[in-house]
Amino acid sequence: MNSPDHIAHRIAEELYQKLGNEEDARACEDIPESGCHVVPGNFFLILGSQCLTKLGDAIVNPKTVLTWVAVMAGAPGFVLSLLVPVRESGSMMPQLFIGGMVRHLPVRKWVWVAGSVVQAATVIGMGLAVWYQFHVGIAILLLLIVFSLGRGLCSVASKDVLGKTIPKGNRGKLNGWSVLLAGVITLVIGGALVSYNASEFSHETLASLLLFAGLLWLLAALVYSRVMEVPGETDGALNAVEVALSSLRLLHEDHAFRWFVITRALLMCSALSAPFFLAMSQGAHGTAPVQLGLFMLAGGLASLLSAPLWGMFADQSSKAVLNLAAVCTAIVCLVVYLSGEFAPAVISSSWGLPLAYFLLQIAHSGVRVGRKTYVLDLASGNKRTAYVSVGNTLIGILLLLAGSLGLLTPVLGARGMVGLFGLMGLAGALMCRKLKAV
Repeated sequence: MNSPDHIAHRIAEELYQKLGNEEDARACEDIPESGCHVVPGNFFLILGSQCLTKLGDAIVNPKTVLTWVAVMAGAPGFVLSLLVPVRESGSMMPQLFIGGMVRHLPVRKWVWVAGSVVQAATVIGMGLAVWYQFHVGIAILLLLIVFSLGRGLCSVASKDVLGKTIPKGNRGKLNGWSVLLAGVITLVIGGALVSYNASEFSHETLASLLLFAGLLWLLAALVYSRVMEVPGETDGALNAVEVALSSLRLLHEDHAFRWFVITRALLMCSALSAPFFLAMSQGAHGTAPVQLGLFMLAGGLASLLSAPLWGMFADQSSKAVLNLAAVCTAIVCLVVYLSGEFAPAVISSSWGLPLAYFLLQIAHSGVRVGRKTYVLDLASGNKRTAYVSVGNTLIGILLLLAGSLGLLTPVLGARGMVGLFGLMGLAGALMCRKLKAV
């Protein structure tokens, strides 16, 4: 009689063969020979854990749900402006310190498991802070810092584990399925909120949503712990901090790279402006779940519809993608700002701001695809590695500095902040013209 594990292995093998369109599901390239026979199982374990964390990410999204919670709790403007920078820079910058340490470990899946548990604990902490109404805005911001550290652990470990367990030719498929499912999951959550029959959120409902998200990360850690990872090499691991610091001279010596970093810094406005769209919506419509659902639907649709198109465009000219995305960001933000002055009925309608947010997320997707493609096309080999490490470090620092612009919120208001970020996008579009054609 076949055991449950044997049956599960056979099912995973058949599904993997169909997804990979391969005659031999065990065929593998660029991974240890001893790990070939468990590739199908690892594929679905990693995919399953990624889907769980993607669902958690959709709930603990600083642009939507966390902003909604913070505004409901009356958090000050600087909290709103720091939510996105803290999450992004908090997960990028620590990688410089932990990357070398992780590569000294022969088995690295436990680093991912630990990072997932850290994220679970912080999200559960957010849920408890919301439930008991304990300094909600500040509590979320502080816990988000720790959350980002856990996210950084997962980011570093996942690339190494993926390279050791999934062969070339199927890593892209796994990431592609993950992105697709993430978009679908976001749409499902947004649709559920739109159909949620309530005039406004109670803090208990939002707290329960965050507690549920925390459990998702715990379940993801459990699933990922079952990945069969063959011990790998530990020699030759370099200290990423030393590599990055030694490469800082690129900013002085490499004119093209310097302009790229400046342009990328200005285009952070596509992410930093998003929370203020939701703050404006709450000011106009209160805390009705349908409004939050519309923003989540808009974000999910924008990602699903635009990312493939931006990708094809970027293969032709990543510089043009960055320029167009910058112009789109500037136009959306400035139109929203001016509409509040000259056509307030547009942005006060139930569809006005979600539609603007949809267009903003399309532009943001273009910024992300364009900058990733541009930096890869700008250089090759070790120089490309230096570009990425230096660029991520500097952008992580600049994100935190840009987040401090939220201190202007009491003076400018949410709409004024959107207008300010629109001007920032316009400056980014002008800087794109100085980029080297690649």
